[in-house]
Amino acid sequence: MKNTIIFFFLFSFSFLHAKQITVCNSCSIKTIKQAVLQAENGDEILLKKGIYKENNIVINKSITLTGEKGVIIDGENSGGIIIFETDNFKIKGLKIINVGMSYTIDYAAIKVIRATNFIIEDCILENVFFGLLVEKSKKGIIRNNTISGNRKSEASSGNGIHIWDGSEMEVYNNIAFGLRDGIYFEFVKNSKVFKNKSYNNIRYGLHFMFSNKNVYHHNIFENNGAGVAVMFSKFITMHNNVFKLNWGSASYGLLLKEIYDAEIYNNVFQENTIGINGEGCTRINYKNNTFLRNGWAIKIAGACYANIFESNDFLHNSLDLAYNTKVNDNKFENNHWSEYTGYDLNKDGVGDIPYRPVKLFSYVVNKTPEALVLLRSLFVDIINFSEKVSPVFTPDDLMDKKPIMKVINDRF
Repeated sequence: MKNTIIFFFLFSFSFLHAKQITVCNSCSIKTIKQAVLQAENGDEILLKKGIYKENNIVINKSITLTGEKGVIIDGENSGGIIIFETDNFKIKGLKIINVGMSYTIDYAAIKVIRATNFIIEDCILENVFFGLLVEKSKKGIIRNNTISGNRKSEASSGNGIHIWDGSEMEVYNNIAFGLRDGIYFEFVKNSKVFKNKSYNNIRYGLHFMFSNKNVYHHNIFENNGAGVAVMFSKFITMHNNVFKLNWGSASYGLLLKEIYDAEIYNNVFQENTIGINGEGCTRINYKNNTFLRNGWAIKIAGACYANIFESNDFLHNSLDLAYNTKVNDNKFENNHWSEYTGYDLNKDGVGDIPYRPVKLFSYVVNKTPEALVLLRSLFVDIINFSEKVSPVFTPDDLMDKKPIMKVINDRF
């Protein structure tokens, strides 16, 4: 109790003596670096409207850095710009442009190293290499930022929001485009990513690896080079996201590799080459998702066990399911399939005969991709019917025994 009182007293004393340092072209302090030298813990540096041509601004004090409307920090393409190496800081309202590019150094508009309890909000970061690069930090909030790049290849571009070795992070209401990966998590746990839009990125809208116990919801991932990649992680929840218009020979709405114990529900996979591509994924519950007009709705590459697909809508996909093994340990039940041609004589809303989502032609295309040109031919209809009558190449126990007759999740 005594220690708490002392801490509160010291905190209150620091707050009462905090000052605001104003920076402008006509002020006594004209540069951000000058202001940082004069600042003490708890102070606010206020940047007045103007252009500040500075870079490599290292801040190791717990301050607030605020920009008025019209503030531009121009790095002149010669390195990183702001580097925070402290706890308990806040950045708000900055526009930062022209971050330097390097093949050996991760230059960023804002770099955070070993920090706890910080907020980065309402910033515009343009022509960046990396936008926000956060290392070995926790309890951070990144919100309401717009981050963009204009580089043309993976090698010459970085990520919008890149967090490495972090925990208890909240990333929300951000927009990221024109980057390598919009949002990238590596070794991040117990964090939330929500209400972001990540689009037109060179590689992934979202990419995370070795990141456990995280929640991703209400995000939009659109028209990214390879879609979204989720790898080597467990205890993941992804719900109410939109994955759409990720087209290309190596594109996915969502790529899952070595994922365990996940919940994926209430998402929309619309017009992707592959809605979900799973490899080495176990104990995942897919529920109440909509797969609309994809090339493949779901493609299971192998080593996927004890997964449950329930109450999903498969609507007008070229192929609903690709499966490259005859062994099935996954459950498909109570889904709606637009390709289902069965009947419901007792009018209970459930089809009277099972639906087999794996077509022989899907098996053929997996082996020989060039066969895809035959997709709408009579030949394909004949071989699919023959396999349906007497399964030889597809798993004979992979079926939805209770297909739902009507659309389950009315989102369109």
